[in-house]
Amino acid sequence: MRDPVPDTVVLSSTAKEEQYVHAVYEKIAEHFSDTRFKAWPVIERYLKELPVGSVGADVGCGNGKYLGLRPDIFLIGTDRSHALVEICGARRLESLVSDALNQPFRSAAFDFAISIAVIHHFSSAARRRQAIEELLRIVKRGGTVLVFVWALEQRGRRRFADDQDVLVPWVVPGSRSGNDSSSSGAQDQVFHRYYHLFREGELSELFCQIGGCSIVEAGYDRDNWYVIARKD
Repeated sequence: MRDPVPDTVVLSSTAKEEQYVHAVYEKIAEHFSDTRFKAWPVIERYLKELPVGSVGADVGCGNGKYLGLRPDIFLIGTDRSHALVEICGARRLESLVSDALNQPFRSAAFDFAISIAVIHHFSSAARRRQAIEELLRIVKRGGTVLVFVWALEQRGRRRFADDQDVLVPWVVPGSRSGNDSSSSGAQDQVFHRYYHLFREGELSELFCQIGGCSIVEAGYDRDNWYVIARKD
């Protein structure tokens, strides 16, 4: 079951994200990484169509599953989670700890950028817009960005009501939660992650509001809305 974000405690956007996003991923990183290994078709196609020698950034790279997809391009990952960046490092993938709202790269540094299942974790419209603005900032004119976010109108096993701001549980089995796995009483641990679920057209509208770019492709894939945009 997915719960709406509680109204009883009013948190700032940064505090909400710290409690329900950043702190959670630090705790679930290893188990989360074990579930992230297969490239999604739209993202794989996008990366494989890039010219040889392209240079890009994966903002919110997680365990780095896209960083090594093509050895003939250079893709550096950034993530807010120290634990996930450590996993990338153990895999000898290029990554660093960084906030998606303030990337440590000069403007127009990259040919392309991707942000997969990240921007839906920002808890205000202004911060979601800022995350997209930052992606466009670091890409050259003529370069492209690809963004994926969770859809409100999901067609898979998840079902949501009309509330776009929800807490979604992540369950770490007792044998993986730091408890003594030899104990028959090992308990599962449940962590709640904040999501803003995007309505159809909402992601495209954010790009249009920002301007300075044109939408090349937009669609629905695997319970996500996505946009590919070119920087003008």
